[in-house]
Amino acid sequence: MADKPRIAYLSGANATISNSPPLVTSNKARALHGLPPRTNPDGSEARFDMLRPQRLAAPVTVYVEQFSAHPLEADAAELYGPPDGYVDAGGAFHEQRQNDSDTPVYRVELDPADGLYPLPYMGRQADGSAWEDDCAFPMAPAKKSRQAYYPDGSRIFEEIDRFGIDEDGTGNLISRQAEVDFFRVMPSGGYTKGLPADQRTDSGEGDIPSELMGRDFFAYRPVHLATSPPRGWLATIVNRIHDILDTGDYLGAIWTQGSPRVEETLYWLNLLMDTPLPVCGNAAQRTHGEISNDGPKNLVDSVDYITSKVWQDAGGQNRAGMVVIQEQQIFASREVQKGEARPGGYVATGGHGGLLGAVRHGMAPILTYLPGAKHTYQSEVNRSRLPESVTGNIGKDGAFTSVEVTIKNGDGTLREEAVPTVTILKEGNYSPESWDSGPEREVDILAQMDDNLTNAPLSGFVVEGQSPYGSMTNSVRNALMMKAVFSGMPVVRVGRGNNEGFSAPAGVFLGGSNLTSTKARLLLVACLMKFGALPPAADPDNPTETERAAIMDRLANYQAVFDTH
Repeated sequence: MADKPRIAYLSGANATISNSPPLVTSNKARALHGLPPRTNPDGSEARFDMLRPQRLAAPVTVYVEQFSAHPLEADAAELYGPPDGYVDAGGAFHEQRQNDSDTPVYRVELDPADGLYPLPYMGRQADGSAWEDDCAFPMAPAKKSRQAYYPDGSRIFEEIDRFGIDEDGTGNLISRQAEVDFFRVMPSGGYTKGLPADQRTDSGEGDIPSELMGRDFFAYRPVHLATSPPRGWLATIVNRIHDILDTGDYLGAIWTQGSPRVEETLYWLNLLMDTPLPVCGNAAQRTHGEISNDGPKNLVDSVDYITSKVWQDAGGQNRAGMVVIQEQQIFASREVQKGEARPGGYVATGGHGGLLGAVRHGMAPILTYLPGAKHTYQSEVNRSRLPESVTGNIGKDGAFTSVEVTIKNGDGTLREEAVPTVTILKEGNYSPESWDSGPEREVDILAQMDDNLTNAPLSGFVVEGQSPYGSMTNSVRNALMMKAVFSGMPVVRVGRGNNEGFSAPAGVFLGGSNLTSTKARLLLVACLMKFGALPPAADPDNPTETERAAIMDRLANYQAVFDTH
């Protein structure tokens, strides 16, 4: 085991890949306790009870019918050795056949130490009724609801090792390649009654710390109780992952998160992490244990990718940046996007690459292309290259005040409260109220600009305009965005949706190249933490030539990053 590489499994929020279908009370339990059986949706009798992985509490002997593993086993009966014995019509086992009707069997000793076994789920509610869903009743409050998400990846990897079978008929698909440590960086499931003893960091005395959904962990099931992490977690996840990878104990890491969210987080890590090691993003379109669930294969593929070292350059550093691996495809984090809620639903954005390679059948993973954009240890906006503080702006009573915004703590970690506010605006045709409608009707932009100047000294906008250049059709909104720039808030223009053009800078607007609006937002957040706010004009409606020149000079720094990241 000591010779195997170590991988860090990093649990992220809202992760379907670590979500399980509801634990529904089996018909075995219903029959035992006199409850009505669960039927099919049309009311007909269910053919089988569903089996869920569970642990035995004591050893047990079972008898397995010979030739029942495959319908054509018996066709090659001459290739098999004899059975272990026979079971008669009354269920008794005999080493020798007693009657022609006896069933040949294998005798299997099952032990709790063997691991999980698929078994009927026997749990019931406290009032004796059957479980039908996550909640005790529809729309139940949190105290009457169970969690569907796993608190970390350890149980998932145990089930993959226990039940996952490769094309050669063998298992232990993860443990045979690597040792894995599990970290709850931004988990989907939590210990509301307190952390277990093996995860506590205190002395073991006093109150056991409990976790709160929406503060310590983030799930979207039950759907009426769904929560998501606030913006400050962008700093927290970078700090926590750096703490893990900087130990030097790991060859790489796997990050799991919700399927429409993982693309943003991996690009953020691509920009902010100063590390030569890979982080692979994994998600799933189907819950863990659901029919044809895609998550386990994605996870195994990431283990294959990390241990193959195909990502290393001649100096042993990561040449591919952070990647998302889905359905055996290796995507550059800059260009990956969830396009559809089905396995295989991820697409490469930007129209000029993004699919770096593949995880192949029976062969090592391969990289056929490498990203041209700067990433990780090359990034100009990674954590190590960010300044300790930058200058921001606060506007009040028509005047601007410069404020110092501390970006990093004394130990070099990022501050949650320093993460800037960047708003995405969607621009469409036929948006003005009339040909002569004024800026007062653009209440959303006006309110956001006012809030930024009051509460967010580092702030900006991304405008998703027309394809491919990101231009705006509404002259009033265009003028308001120019006013935002002269008020110290940079504005990036990108094309609509997954556009293949390269949105160029235009006047005081930054060009977002072929980035999607969500990726451009993250890059603008990083640039604000690197360069600070723009120097505002005393009168944003009438900037002087000197003020314009100062703003353009600062924007050049921003644009250089957008052109290379």
